[in-house]
Amino acid sequence: MCEHTDFHYIDDVLSCEDVRLDHLAETYGTPLYVTSKRSLEESARQFEEAFASLPHMTCYSVKANFNLSVIRTFARQGFGCDVNSGGELFRALNAGVSAEKIIFAGVGKKDEEIGYALDSGVLMLKAESLSELRAIDREASARGVVAPVALRINPNVTAETHPYITTGDSKEKFGIDEAGLEEAFSLLRTLGSVRLVCLDMHIGSQIFDPEYYVAATAVLLDIFETAKSLGFSIGYLDIGGGFPVTYDPRKPATPISHFAEKLIPMLAPAGVPVIFEPGRFLVANASVLLSKILYRKRNHTGKMFFIVDAGMTELIRPALYQSHHEVLSVTRHEQTVVADVVGPVCESSDFFARHRTLDDAAEGELIAVMSAGAYAAVMSSNYNGRLRPAEVMVDGSNVKLIRRRETYEQLIADELF
Repeated sequence: MCEHTDFHYIDDVLSCEDVRLDHLAETYGTPLYVTSKRSLEESARQFEEAFASLPHMTCYSVKANFNLSVIRTFARQGFGCDVNSGGELFRALNAGVSAEKIIFAGVGKKDEEIGYALDSGVLMLKAESLSELRAIDREASARGVVAPVALRINPNVTAETHPYITTGDSKEKFGIDEAGLEEAFSLLRTLGSVRLVCLDMHIGSQIFDPEYYVAATAVLLDIFETAKSLGFSIGYLDIGGGFPVTYDPRKPATPISHFAEKLIPMLAPAGVPVIFEPGRFLVANASVLLSKILYRKRNHTGKMFFIVDAGMTELIRPALYQSHHEVLSVTRHEQTVVADVVGPVCESSDFFARHRTLDDAAEGELIAVMSAGAYAAVMSSNYNGRLRPAEVMVDGSNVKLIRRRETYEQLIADELF
């Protein structure tokens, strides 16, 4: 197994911390998201330890997993939050995160979201275009306040990751590239209700090579010096997130300490606090998606399928990104079989594994799709009229239901004839 230190076998039964997953399935049903609180806290500790020598603030990226109990776990570690919508801001505030530790990001904020952020008193709003700077200025002026803003820089660094999760390339929609900075700085001088407090970047996700961060940070630091020479007082530098985790044990992630070793000597001389926005790094390997094998099916070519009761509606990453997730039998077996693990949704892309060597589990047994803590529950849907699963958090031998399973009534509660 990869990086799942809090998911391990006890007497040949896969367990989360001190609790057997089969017992959780009996109590809460399947599909079921199971999260280890200890794993969340350990990831937070590793990150903070790596960057301990650098004055910084860590803002958990809520988009990775917005369950209130997950956000609150990080808030209790002293973390702030990076939010991308009014809904994520609402979640962070309700989870107990102080507004002064919340950064409001997003390339397409509506006026009412900008107003909500200003009324809440967030630390800053990130601006990704000249039009957005003007919109923030309008909303702040209407309220008689000066909005603290971060300018998101697009450093034009193309990291080696899936094209759908690269965000620092000038061909993408994110940020303002260097060619547009002179106009942005000129505009900022004319706007009376915004104040530039931060320069920000984010170059993508699952970036294994620290040198991409080095290249992008060098661009950010050059712009920082330019901004200072123009008279702007920059209080923070924000280098985003995107630090990698291990999904496939054959491709282990670069340790976070390697990134720190490269970045701290570059960032420390700037003399301002650095903001980090880890999301996936903190949560990906803290959860599994527990599912039951409904049917075993072998077609005329001899191909074996495990048809399970979870699908792309619960974890879309394999369908969307062709991502690898380990699939483990909850009860260990000595015999193995090569099979596809597929869900019940009526799409050919509804799979968790293709041609994978798996334990030879029987119908009615349980499997666990590993590394389901990031971009799983948050991207779930009701396609095919499916109900979003329950979520539980395990803390040692204690289990807490942190999201109830949806009901059929909820599916139509907001619809009108």
